[in-house]
Amino acid sequence: MQETLNGLEIVLAGGSGGLGSATARLLADEGARLVVSYHSNAARAAQLQDCATVLRADLTRAEDRTRLLNAAPNLYGLVVLSGDPSRVKDPLEFDTVARHAQEVNYLGPIQLAREAAARMRSAGTPGSIVLFSTMQAVSLFPGSTAYAAAKASLQHAARVLAKECRGKDNIRVNVIAPGATAAGMAEASIASGKYNHLIDQNLIPRFGRAIDIARAVRFFLQPDNYITGQVLSVDGGVTL
Repeated sequence: MQETLNGLEIVLAGGSGGLGSATARLLADEGARLVVSYHSNAARAAQLQDCATVLRADLTRAEDRTRLLNAAPNLYGLVVLSGDPSRVKDPLEFDTVARHAQEVNYLGPIQLAREAAARMRSAGTPGSIVLFSTMQAVSLFPGSTAYAAAKASLQHAARVLAKECRGKDNIRVNVIAPGATAAGMAEASIASGKYNHLIDQNLIPRFGRAIDIARAVRFFLQPDNYITGQVLSVDGGVTL
């Protein structure tokens, strides 16, 4: 089995944000053939056109998931970075927000992962699937019910999929749970000072960087990696 990602087709679903862009650049530098999808920010996604095929996709729509996977006919890897913070500002909005969170943070990503795994299995391709969770699904954060519950569901479903794909299929499924990272959805919270206490109380040495997450993705994508069904917290120790 080859040691590098050179020439391997990898889809980064929802990969146009801060975490996805860092990951795309890291993988492209190694020669991976990338397909990057975005949901709404076309201008931001266009900045990756020099290293990836870029297209719009809503992961909650079956036809969009099919079109996204069709863009990588020799699919080796899938990384699903998409998500929504699903913040509940008014208790009366909880039902609406929670239902949306399940669609965007759980159902869309896990359906895409299962469809990708089916294609890999049909092609006889040993592959790697990496899903994104959050520190809020690993530890308890007040006010995070809608978001954390959907991501916790994703973690469990990913482990079930890993069990279904182990053995001769050799399709590995793992999850990354970022902590307070100065990119992606946590960027605004860090800028506002929300997580300053983590450093002030010496709970973490620094805030996470996008490259920390990108390196974790690259680790799971390694062709001869021997790890599956795991949740990796890349958080500097927050969830301890």
